[in-house]
Order: sequence, then structure tokens, then C-alpha cells
Amino acid sequence: MTVSRIQYTSRKLAEQLRGSPYMAVISITDPTTPEAKLDPLFRHVLRLSFFDAIPADEYMPSLPGLFDHRMAAQICTFIEELHAAPFEISLMVHCEYGVSRSAAVALFAEALTGAPLDAREFTYEANQWVIDLLETHRKGLSVNVPLPLLSRERRRAQRD
Repeated sequence: MTVSRIQYTSRKLAEQLRGSPYMAVISITDPTTPEAKLDPLFRHVLRLSFFDAIPADEYMPSLPGLFDHRMAAQICTFIEELHAAPFEISLMVHCEYGVSRSAAVALFAEALTGAPLDAREFTYEANQWVIDLLETHRKGLSVNVPLPLLSRERRRAQRD
């Protein structure tokens, strides 16, 4: 079938979730921290470790701990394999705080698969370096980062 839904969150919340074989996880941690302790019922997990940093120029990515082309290729392959699965699967992306790296990868997954991204309007702080490298691996694909104004509007809206 396809990737049916995309979410992003913090490491803390991801570690508290009960696993499901129908939810895949992209787990992003800092190089200085241990792997996230995810429920073993999550059967499809891609683990990556890189800092939430934006290099000063294009030559900086060779430094250890920064997001690089190898990691971007891993993310692209993982998402495309999920999207080609013979069953519906949702995707959760987490990083340490659930703000920048996870938002960037979730926005990319949304653009690549067309699946709806929960709380999309709060992804305005997505790490632009991560988005830029991911876009270079899928020519013609453009990730649209929302403006902060959209999140303020949602916060003011009446809740059901």
C-alpha cells in the first residue's frame, strides 16, 4: 500500500510509545547520547546519529557528527521502501526535542510520499541543512516549510 500518515516527536515521547508493526520509526539522536529505547514492537526502525547543526559552508559536512549525504540516502531509501510496502504503514520521526531534525525529515517524507503530516504547521523550525541535503537526493522534489504564523493561528483556534 503506502505510507498513510507521518508524525514527528521528541525522543522522550517516542520512548514512551507502545510499539506497532504498522508504524515505522526514524530515530535521530545526538552522537553524544545512547540510542533511543524504543518498544521492540516497532519492527521498521532506521537509527541515525547527528547533531542539530547547520554548517557554515558546503565544505563543513565532512566534520564528524554532522548530517551528510550518506544519511540522506539512507532516509530516502527507507521511506521509499516503506512507501512500496504491501500494507499501510505510518511513519514517526523523532529527535532529541522533536523540533528541528525530526521536523525536517517529516516534511521531506510528506513531500516524497504525499502522506499527511500531523501538526505540519509547527514544523517551521525544521533544520534547513537536513532539508537541503535530502532534496539533492530527489531532484525536482521541493519541501515546503510553513511560516510560523500558521502555528499561532492554530494555537488561537477553538478546540473541539
